[in-house]
Parts: sequence; structure tokens; C-alpha cells
Amino acid sequence: MVISTFEQEVQELVRNQRAFFNSSATRPVEFRIQQLKKLKALLLEHEEEMHQAIFKDFGKSKFENQLTEFFPLIDEINIALKNLKTWVKHRRVSTNTINFPASSYLVPEPLGVTLVIGAWNFPYNLSLTPLIGSMAGGNTTILKPSELPAETSKIMARIINNNFDPNYIRVVEGAIPETTTLLAQRYDKIFFTGSPKVGKIVHKAAAEHLTNVTLELGGKNPAIFAKDCALKMSVKRMIWAKFVNSGQLCITTDYALVHQDIKDEFLKLAVEEIKKHHFSKEKANYVKIINNANLERLASLIDPEKVYYGGKVDRNMRVVYPTIMENVTLNDAVMQEEIFGPILPVITIETLDEAFEIVKSLEKPLAAYLFSDSTKIKDRFLREIPFGGGCINDCVMHNTNPNLPFGGVGQSGMGSYHGKASFECFSHFKSVLDKPTAIETNLKYYGYSESKMKVLKML
Repeated sequence: MVISTFEQEVQELVRNQRAFFNSSATRPVEFRIQQLKKLKALLLEHEEEMHQAIFKDFGKSKFENQLTEFFPLIDEINIALKNLKTWVKHRRVSTNTINFPASSYLVPEPLGVTLVIGAWNFPYNLSLTPLIGSMAGGNTTILKPSELPAETSKIMARIINNNFDPNYIRVVEGAIPETTTLLAQRYDKIFFTGSPKVGKIVHKAAAEHLTNVTLELGGKNPAIFAKDCALKMSVKRMIWAKFVNSGQLCITTDYALVHQDIKDEFLKLAVEEIKKHHFSKEKANYVKIINNANLERLASLIDPEKVYYGGKVDRNMRVVYPTIMENVTLNDAVMQEEIFGPILPVITIETLDEAFEIVKSLEKPLAAYLFSDSTKIKDRFLREIPFGGGCINDCVMHNTNPNLPFGGVGQSGMGSYHGKASFECFSHFKSVLDKPTAIETNLKYYGYSESKMKVLKML
């Protein structure tokens, strides 16, 4: 079998990173801190170029890029720098009676060579945040950004490859063939952000080597509006979250379940809120759909007969304008897949029982949202609805709290990261029992007896 030049380069890269990791160069906490500071300085140095690159790809403004991509990255680095010396320490746990006297603790250690595959919708955030976790964990990393936003991929490759030892961190650009070649290698961790469909491919490739994986996927995220909710504020928060990044956000509201008693007012307020924001590229608060294929996919989900507001598609500008659909059922095309765009289907519900049944009939979502002031309804929502993470009386903002691990469940993913959870995601915790030799009982040794068994039962 003829091996391509690219495949040879990838194999060599993985070998070199494994040798570098095995040299223990990445393990000292001082090295990790130094490299994180270096990455932070590089991001700040090239901030303007990064803004320009993402504007070319999406038409995303500097303000929105700072808000959704740049500031979260700097914050993630700062959290790691502040806490890393504590995170790497042994974590003491209690010792059971039968092992007395002894001490027990967990020892965090790096996993080894990691592969991070980023997503296109927030290309900096979803590529570099897991990279920061891998660096904090003391690993080496191969980063594969999404090829769809080509300019952001190029600048990440230039910043990292020109400033870091490739044996430590390397950006490898490319599309499906290159990703397939990367996935054929053996790693100690694979971190993937993307769709469930591709997540299955990544998981299957990882299974060949029994490689640990974290999959950050997606799903149809519900927002339930109970009739007791503070409707005006609820709609305001949901509309912003729905149309940020033109709806190309894995944790945004995918569909709204609205009680029939408030549906008309809900629709009225939603339209008012959309008009108030003047979503447009000219106002620099609206971005393009990533490519023509996704544009046409979104256009096919819009049923003109069910459009309450919007429905306009500008193929020249590659824009789908904010759209609300009403009287939607589970059989409609818009409910058959994750929308990942600026279309909001509204399903009218007569009871909360109906809303909960609908959510539970679908795959477990990455996020779920409830708008209600009732403690009883809140408790039921948390008790009955499975989801990766979410909010009560808000949307998306749980993702901004580094103390809340971010991740999915079931089809929406496995594993979590952000803040301390990022360090733990890229670490293994060795369980250690440390026992002195001065004292020992004979209970566990041969010479079994009823009297020994009585003592063991008591213990």
C-alpha cells in the first residue's frame, strides 16, 4: 500500500509529539503556565488580524467577535493561569476503615498526545478553548480547525505554527481527506466539536485504538414558555440568543413550546424584539450563513404557509433573515433536524404535560430552557427533562459561566469542558492508596476463621 506524503507527515508528527511528551517536558506546571502566557500574548498581539479574518469568513463584526469568541478565550486562559497550581495538586479523599492507617488521594496526570477538531460556527472559541484545556493538562496537541471559515483557519495556523514547537502544538489544516488521515492515527485523547453524524465517525475511529473521546455535538434545544412567565423579558432574552451568529449556535433555542394562553402575545413581542434589533449586516449585528450548502438547507426548512414573520432569503448576500414559523408540528421538515440557523418554529401547547412529552419524545438536547416563575414548574423541569446544560428564565448564558461544565448527553455529546472542567477533561486522575509499613493486621491473610469474618463484617 502506497502511503501519501501527507500521511507520512502526520505519522511523523504524532511520533514526534509522543516522544516530546514522553520526555516529560510538558509536565512541569511552570512549563504549562509559560506556554499559556505565550498563547495569551499572541492572541492579544494578533487580535486585529483575527477580527479581519473572521469578518472575511462570516461578516462578523469586531464587537460580536470580541463578545462571543475573543473575550471568552482570554478569560479561559486567565482562569487556568490563576488556578493551575491548585488544579495539579494531589486531591485527598477519605480512607475506609479496612485500610487504616493509610492516606488516599487522586493524582492528576496528562493524557499524552491529543487531537482537537474544531467547529466552524465559532472557529476561534471552539478550536482554541479545548486547546487551552489540553495545554493546562500538560499534553501535546494537534489542532485541526474547520476548513469552512478558511481565513480563520489560516490565521490560527500562522499564529501557532510560527510560534510553537510542532512537537508540542501544531495546527494541521485541511478538509475531509486530511481529517480522515488524522483520525487514523493513535492518540491519547480526541476532542471533537460538530454534528452527531460526524461525531459517530470520530467515535468509531477512536474506538479502533480505545482512545478517550469528548464529543461536543448538538440537537434540538427546546425553550418552554409557561403561561406564568415574565413574557416580555423572556422573549427579549430568547430572541437575542436565537439570532446571535445568525442562529449558528449549538446551544441556541431550536424551537419554542408556548402555552396557548400567551401565544399571540408571544408572537407579537418576538416580532417587536426582532425589529428593535434591526438585524442586518449593515448594522454589524448579523452574520452570513457559512456557505451556500447550508443556506439552501435552511431555505428548504422554511414553509411559506407557516411563516408568521420573515422568511426572506438573500442568496447574493448569503443571508437568511430572522424567521418565525407558527402552527408547527413535529412532522414538519423544520422539526426533523437541528436547524442551526435563524429560523424559530413555534409549537402551541395546551398544557405543560404536552410540552414535556414533546421534549422527551426527541433525542436528549444539548441545552434546554424554561421560562417560568413557578418553583413547582422549575423543579419538575429539572427533574424530568434530560439535557446537557441550560437556563431557567434565560437562554445560552449558562455557557458564559466557567464554573458550569459545558457538555452534552446522549446524542448531544459526551464529556464536558470550560474552566476547571477543561483541565479535568484533558487529565487522568490516578487513584492512589499510600500505606505505611509499621502497622499491619492479619485479617486479610490466609488462615481464615469465623472470628476474622465477624470482624470483617463489622468493619
